[in-house]
Amino acid sequence: MTDALPDPKLLLLFEAMYRTRSVTRAAVTLGQEQPTVSVRLGKLRRHFDDPLFVRSSTGMQPTPRAEELVLPVQQALAGLRAIGGNAAVFDPATAERRFRLGMTDASHITMLPRLLARVRKAAPRVSLDVGYIGTTTPCELESGAIDLAFGLLPDLDAGFHQQTLFMQDFVCLVGANHPRIRRTLSLRQFEEEAHVGLSPEGTGHAIVGRSVERQRLRRGEALRLPGFLGLAAIVSTTDLLATVPRQIGETLVRNQALRLFECPVRIPAYAVKQHWHARFHHDPGNRWLREVCAMLFSEPAVPGRHAGRPAATRGGR
Repeated sequence: MTDALPDPKLLLLFEAMYRTRSVTRAAVTLGQEQPTVSVRLGKLRRHFDDPLFVRSSTGMQPTPRAEELVLPVQQALAGLRAIGGNAAVFDPATAERRFRLGMTDASHITMLPRLLARVRKAAPRVSLDVGYIGTTTPCELESGAIDLAFGLLPDLDAGFHQQTLFMQDFVCLVGANHPRIRRTLSLRQFEEEAHVGLSPEGTGHAIVGRSVERQRLRRGEALRLPGFLGLAAIVSTTDLLATVPRQIGETLVRNQALRLFECPVRIPAYAVKQHWHARFHHDPGNRWLREVCAMLFSEPAVPGRHAGRPAATRGGR
């Protein structure tokens, strides 16, 4: 340990790590990228000559040295905040606020129920106003018409922040009583069967079409939909095949007469992110909601979840 006092940014990191028990959630709390937080955590450990936080089954747990430091660190930060004046605070237990979110219709099914349950429990006076993401989403984020947007927005200009929540690959859905596809889905069957085409904004679904074209495969579309509304009902009652992001596929197959297969076509995965504008980067409420989303949806990579692996099935009637 050196005699010099640590950088206040390192103290903020210590406080965030102690509170969240997670490098990922600490990064969201501080509005920083995870690699930056990891580097600063290393500096903090070298300064105190102690690991401070060690990985366990329940998160990054503080060492005895970290427990000794937490009160002095909190007092030091309280003093710095007092010098800087009274900053706005957001207390979820008492706050009354309506957050506006932009999502894909797939996220309405897969992410929104979990987010709503957590918000209602932690912030009973907070409400959510949810719409779709699209071409106007960047302007809405900048103006404050939307607080956060979730999905794939690859063409954002400078002035926006983003954080990866999880990686999404693709699976195939067919009806449980499909007359030809039973135990496996082969590449030949993928080419011979009729498909439901999808073109929802913000899901990276264009990757499917590009991958099929690049590999010079056939994919005949009998129907094209702008989103996932009604998809399960159509696939479960016809012999059509649909290629969908894994999360929506796994959600639909639990509740419908569908079967799920690994996609026989190699299709690159894409990152599902939360996006916000720099104008609201330090807004306490926005920061709190980002932290909740990171806690709920940030997931480690799962080995073996890659498009093009041997076909597997899930679900039934």
